[in-house]
Amino acid sequence: MKKLILFGPPGAGKGTFSGQIKDVLPEIIHISTGDIFRENFKNETPLGLKAKSYMDKGELVPNDVTIEMVRDRLNKKDVEKNGFILDGFPRNMSQAKALSEITQEDFFLLLEVSRDIITKRILGRFSCSECNEIYNKYTLQPKVQKEENKWICDKCGAEIEFKQRSDDTEETLKNRLDTYEKNAKPIIKYYKKRGKLKKVDATDTLKYTKDDIRNIIGI
Repeated sequence: MKKLILFGPPGAGKGTFSGQIKDVLPEIIHISTGDIFRENFKNETPLGLKAKSYMDKGELVPNDVTIEMVRDRLNKKDVEKNGFILDGFPRNMSQAKALSEITQEDFFLLLEVSRDIITKRILGRFSCSECNEIYNKYTLQPKVQKEENKWICDKCGAEIEFKQRSDDTEETLKNRLDTYEKNAKPIIKYYKKRGKLKKVDATDTLKYTKDDIRNIIGI
């Protein structure tokens, strides 16, 4: 059983890499803070209702509420039995210290990738409006191109056009990355000091074999 924290900037490929870990450890539970929030909202738990009250007012959910949601999820039987990949938490030092009190993680996996690659990954992404298949203008175009910025979806055959999401601009991305780096430095330092930090070159995680992944996560 492994307890892993997956950490890295937006566009680092945390979802892809967690899938590669699950190929090696199929039973491990992938937990994202987004999923935890959605589950609590859906079931209208006391914590979910409390978080929603802040969000409805346009306020950030306080650390203590987020921490309690994570504690509740990590204490469930499926996680205790199979271990976890935690994605999206911690986001600050208060959360990092609280997490160390909730559980003893094996590794803090830091996905490292250059800003240039992140920019291409995020500003180039688009999807099919019919089947939601995901593509990238720079790195993963559909096979059949009709004209500039227009293709045929590989999966369902629908015509798709490259359109950036409204929140995917160079300015917003720069702000997100600047914020990430500012918050990440003390967290990375904290896990390095505790001997939990393991850096992963995320330029192309698909190059890693199953043996490589086993070596990274220590099995």
